[in-house]
Amino acid sequence: MTDNHLGEFLRARRAALLPQDAGVVSHGVRRVAGLRREEVAVLAGVNADYYTRLEQGRERHPSAQVLDALGRALRLEPHEYAHLHQLAGTVPSDRFAHTTDRVSPALRQLLDGYPAAPVFVINRILDVLAANTLAEALHSPFERVDNLARMVFLDPAGRQFHERWGHTAQAVVGHLRQAAGPDPGSPRLRELVRTLTRHSTDFTRLWNAHVVRGKTQAAKHLLHPDVGPLTLTYQAFDVSDAPGQQLIVYQAEPGSSSAQALSLLGSLHATSNRAAR
Repeated sequence: MTDNHLGEFLRARRAALLPQDAGVVSHGVRRVAGLRREEVAVLAGVNADYYTRLEQGRERHPSAQVLDALGRALRLEPHEYAHLHQLAGTVPSDRFAHTTDRVSPALRQLLDGYPAAPVFVINRILDVLAANTLAEALHSPFERVDNLARMVFLDPAGRQFHERWGHTAQAVVGHLRQAAGPDPGSPRLRELVRTLTRHSTDFTRLWNAHVVRGKTQAAKHLLHPDVGPLTLTYQAFDVSDAPGQQLIVYQAEPGSSSAQALSLLGSLHATSNRAAR
């Protein structure tokens, strides 16, 4: 067993990729089932000798940009791409990850499997992509449930709904700053920041402070006009087959007043929906 794990992985993925799947025109009899080294080099835009040295283990320190190009050339899946960077000791570029705002049917089914908890899916810039019934009921004071940052800063309900609005505002801006790190040129992020800056001096002040913050496990202190105060903890789970998506699950302490309020909220929302129908 050798220690040339990067080269072995590249060689295996090259052998597994058919020329027609990579858009390579093949002529004559091929001695290898997959792509030739020279073909991978051309597809990735790197020197053929350099690529050969990578496979052979004579070059072990490729840049992240070279690995990005090889990942595209070899048609790697997101988990394979992450593994490639891990082998080389580099940081993956989120630009390569196949981000999507489409929530899969299986994930939507999972949301509905939590009738007693508000559950929703967000992307990196806090767009709400899907929500279960109780999450919709929880956020019913807002004009629309589209983006958590917009809801905090621009919706009139934001300051009443979030009892610790200042803390929530800082957390939201810090999260957006973190999202801007890997892809500062994101058109959707630029549009969101432009809108928030234009209409909220609080957002502008916090955004210019350049505070970076990921999601924490701090409790949410909310005030719902129909059921009163709610103290909820939450968990965030990365969606492995949709890079950039997170599944958010809110929970109340069993037997607490917040748990009773959540149960009441679900009943009120169900009754309201039946009356509307």
